[in-house]
Amino acid sequence: MSEVQHDVTVDATQVNASDEVSKSNEIVELNEVVELNESRSAEIVGDDEADSAVSGVELGAGEADFETDSTTVDSDDSDGDDSDGDDSDGDDDESDEAAGGGASARQGSRSRSRVALLEREGEVAADFLERLLDIADLDGDIDVDIDGDRAAVSIVDSEEGRVPRRLVGADGKVLDALQELTRLAVQTATGERSRLMLDVAGFRADRRSALVTLARESIAQVRASGVSMALADMTAFERKVVHDEVTAAGLLSESEGVEPHRHIIISPA
Repeated sequence: MSEVQHDVTVDATQVNASDEVSKSNEIVELNEVVELNESRSAEIVGDDEADSAVSGVELGAGEADFETDSTTVDSDDSDGDDSDGDDSDGDDDESDEAAGGGASARQGSRSRSRVALLEREGEVAADFLERLLDIADLDGDIDVDIDGDRAAVSIVDSEEGRVPRRLVGADGKVLDALQELTRLAVQTATGERSRLMLDVAGFRADRRSALVTLARESIAQVRASGVSMALADMTAFERKVVHDEVTAAGLLSESEGVEPHRHIIISPA
């Protein structure tokens, strides 16, 4: 009888030890995910800062990642006609034309590849968000599009019900966090850093419209007075919208300050 009890005790000890190892592994994995998410968030913030450094005076390449895409100058646009009117060298003209055709083909191939990647980002993001809505038992449909050089995904009201506005949160903070989680899911699936934009219940669309109006009014004041104007603190997304309007109007803009107190200064050209 004592031998049986001893065996049971040993088995129980082994099970407990196994459970402890399993729990330890789960904790380690959870910590790794948390650290990855924190690292990813830090990377995004750093990128936003770098990207906000140019529009007019500061034009950057990336949502953020948000303060970019104001103006894009492709080096292929600088290949003007420098033949000085001398068309005597037919062979050179043919070779130049062939080279130009090859460059155009390569550019077209890169463009198609980029579009395919953005479409893939949208699909992954849609799948991730659909699962999230199902788990949380929330209503909403997913719309996927391409906006410039990034995927654009929106959670919109469905026939079953409205999208809970709590997914936006105060000043869009919940939306920003949800966007970063979605980007992380896309990066995990594609292996590429994502700059996708997420909107919920038209929050960003409405905010964009209001910002465009504000930017145009501010531009008119700067033109009339000839004096620079500082705007209120804005998020990276909001600053990008203003930068785009200022650049389109031919004035200069730059971001100053440190998040979350970063703002735009509009100056005469």
